Amino acid sequence: FITRADELQDIIGYTFKDKSYLWNALTHSSFSNECRAQKKNVSCNERLEFLGDSVLGFVTAQYLFEKDRVPDEGELTKLRAAVVCEKALCGYSKQLGLGQYALLGRGEQHSGGAERPSILADMYEAVLAAIYLDGGMEPAEKFVLRFIVPEAESQRRRKFKDYKTALQEIVQQNPGERLEYVLSGEFGPDHNKTFVTEVHLNSNVIGVGRGRSKKESEQQAAHEALKLMGYE
Repeated sequence: FITRADELQDIIGYTFKDKSYLWNALTHSSFSNECRAQKKNVSCNERLEFLGDSVLGFVTAQYLFEKDRVPDEGELTKLRAAVVCEKALCGYSKQLGLGQYALLGRGEQHSGGAERPSILADMYEAVLAAIYLDGGMEPAEKFVLRFIVPEAESQRRRKFKDYKTALQEIVQQNPGERLEYVLSGEFGPDHNKTFVTEVHLNSNVIGVGRGRSKKESEQQAAHEALKLMGYE
């Protein structure tokens, strides 16, 4: 275990003062149950998973609160749910290769437990809790943000794929604001035209976009406006 623990610590980016935390984080209930059957007292990672879930939720909520300017609590809740769901956590575990270090019972091992999404997601939370207990909030936060930040950015890009709709929804939160798209130019031959569109907010230009069609140029203008407003 010592050699593999050193290897995993390099991958995680954290060196444990007490490696028993890491051992515990990797131990599935199926393994601890087999050990108990042999009169060996080995704890599984379920308690660590419980704690890790709370640490993950706090760090994620704080990051999104500080980073996102979306005033709607519901939107922040949706984004948080997307970056800490089982599918996302399983993905983080796979990036670390945690499955190959999992301590599983023989039955669980033979049935593909090392690749089971629920087990991998739980392991991620357990490892997070182990880091928190061993080193405190600072390394735990660093571990979370390593995965949460790129995933949140990916979720934002998916959400804002229809930039015009996203911009309209944001502007509508302030009654009386008026959004307008103005074709400001077009150039090139008929078979290969480029259109230039400005998006105006109360007559002020907040974004300029170019595209092979008017629709595409409007989308790009909305995209620029979203970036200016801090939503991209």
